[in-house]
Amino acid sequence: MFKGVDFWPHGLRLPIMELRKICITISWVGALAAIALLYTKGLNFGIDFKGGSLFEVQSKSGTIDVGELRERIGKLGLGDVQIQSLDLPGSALVRVEQQPGGDAEQQAAAKKVKDALGNEIDIRRTEVVGGAVSDELKRAGLFAVMSAIAGILVYVWFRFEWQFGVAAILALVHDVIITTGMLSLLNFDFGLTEVAALLTLSGYSINDTVVVFDRIRENLRKYKKMPLIELMNLSVNETMSRTVLTASTVFLAVLALYVFGTEVIKGFSFTMLFGVLIGTWSSIFVASPFLLWIGLDREATAAEPVPVGAKK
Repeated sequence: MFKGVDFWPHGLRLPIMELRKICITISWVGALAAIALLYTKGLNFGIDFKGGSLFEVQSKSGTIDVGELRERIGKLGLGDVQIQSLDLPGSALVRVEQQPGGDAEQQAAAKKVKDALGNEIDIRRTEVVGGAVSDELKRAGLFAVMSAIAGILVYVWFRFEWQFGVAAILALVHDVIITTGMLSLLNFDFGLTEVAALLTLSGYSINDTVVVFDRIRENLRKYKKMPLIELMNLSVNETMSRTVLTASTVFLAVLALYVFGTEVIKGFSFTMLFGVLIGTWSSIFVASPFLLWIGLDREATAAEPVPVGAKK
């Protein structure tokens, strides 16, 4: 009978809480660097948020001259034109900035680009977003992220003591800020798919953190006299195998999307790839040190009744 394979050395006890000052310093430096990058460089908003036209084009001859294509479209007088080669040979993305005069001018600009491309280049995908729509999408995306963080705060606050809720949200905000900063650093387009990735990352990250916090709460009831730092260290190590193996599984699945997926989901898959790494880091090295720093009412937590369905 197949008994499965044990990938993790369960006797391993890493001194995570002893390294908390170093880990928190690394996280703060990363978060501050991301904030500075977002403030100075900002995000490369895609068509969804900035407005304009996007064309994914494919050359019928198998190759495409980006320089010649840029010169051809640049003569149209449509303002800022960006052309980016794609991984698929002979394909590229053409972006044209939002045109003054409303949606009618946007459609007219899109027609000029199509005419300029000629018959030797196929247009595989076209997106046209007006200014009013892009502003509305930008507000909706920001509202979605903030609402998700607020909802998670309420959930964790009711499930645990308030200190757990604050620590979980600090770790989550840390993940979102650093991931967004990386998108800015690498100049990835930031659109609705990237917002969806950040929302997915929020759920993944908080789930990992809640697993660790659950074990801390269980051990507070089990080891009433164990020093708090030692207890937290034990709890994080006990959940380490679950955290690492879950992260590895998700990472490999998203890596397949990034390598073999289309250009449309490159931003989503990269955001998830980097976010899984940051979320795993925060679940292990950030959330519990934050909880210790905030201060934990050990007696109140240990006296709480065990929720229905929780492990005793």
